[in-house]
Amino acid sequence: MDVVVALRHGLLMKIATFNINGVKARLPRLKEWLEETRPSVACLQEIKSQDEGFPASEFEELGYDAIWNGQKSFNGVAILADKKAGYSATEVQRGLGIDGPKDGEGEQSRYLEVDIAHEDRKTARIVCIYLPNGNPQPGPKFDYKLAWMEKLRGRMAEIWAEEVPAAVLGDYNVIPFEDDTYSVKAMADDALTQPESRAAYSRMLADGWTDAVRTLNPRGGVWTYWDYQAGAWQRDHGFRIDHILLSPELADALQSVGVDKDHRGREKASDHAPVWATIA
Repeated sequence: MDVVVALRHGLLMKIATFNINGVKARLPRLKEWLEETRPSVACLQEIKSQDEGFPASEFEELGYDAIWNGQKSFNGVAILADKKAGYSATEVQRGLGIDGPKDGEGEQSRYLEVDIAHEDRKTARIVCIYLPNGNPQPGPKFDYKLAWMEKLRGRMAEIWAEEVPAAVLGDYNVIPFEDDTYSVKAMADDALTQPESRAAYSRMLADGWTDAVRTLNPRGGVWTYWDYQAGAWQRDHGFRIDHILLSPELADALQSVGVDKDHRGREKASDHAPVWATIA
């Protein structure tokens, strides 16, 4: 059966993550991607929009329902469900209950969790995250990153205990392995590659979660991010920081993964490319 037909009939679920780097600034590119690739569920990060300013009507026109957790100018996450294909989303939780690194800052908008149903049949728990960058390190921002990762791991354990098929998607701001970056030397002092960051990510995998992209690309060399500076895109100086972690139920049903790299090269694009996985 054709993949598009299978997606339309709910025999395959295509889940995707895309750090859009400003939902309003990249709206034409985002809508273009949604129309061309039609993910069943799309997790967005760095929407950089307050709740009241989120352009939900734009996605409604394309046949997507949206749930979002916004913040002025920074951060922010959203989840889109393709209602044309029979998918719907119900919010489960927003936030992890951890304040930002500045005194009195309160919680940043980095976490959103929903239940996805297909034609009224519960399908999966989907979590969208935008994990803190952690630079400069060492310092309070790096400490916040590690604390946030531990808080996330705790919530993932609670989801695991519910025994629901689950996926945790987003910008993890972690380069897990040496072959996940164009240059180990260039990234050596960055928070994304520090032993503590990698160890925290590895603990999630050790808990039983499956890195979907890594599983089907065991030799690495897959990039999801290219900086705007120093001609990184033109020189293919990228690295992998956008991940899809699957519970055993979804890992067993994993069919394919991919990075929509060409979308990074379009006019006024995000510095990330969309990453996706198809689940039977």
